Amino acid sequence: MINYQKLYGLIGLATKASKLVAGTDACIESIENKSAKLILIAQDASERTKKLFKEKCKSFNIPIYEVGEIETLSKASGKTNKAVICIKENGFTESIKKVIVGGEAIG
Repeated sequence: MINYQKLYGLIGLATKASKLVAGTDACIESIENKSAKLILIAQDASERTKKLFKEKCKSFNIPIYEVGEIETLSKASGKTNKAVICIKENGFTESIKKVIVGGEAIG
């Protein structure tokens, strides 16, 4: 079981540390320029978006997890209406992966 309170806290810290980008275009750019370390996608994101990111992450060997909903991911990252967020720092990536271990990787 994922401790969402801890997960959203880490997302908030990553945001404050400028180690997070949110939104489809920004996350794709981070994947392609190899600054992305981890992708988190909302469970209620469109199937098209999930498929796009699953394929991108597989191509670039980046872990991807499906967690939370658009509203809660957006709130945790201080943004509005973002289905995808990207973590760009290894320390945050490892901490978030530890919290999610009970979750399911889709990549």
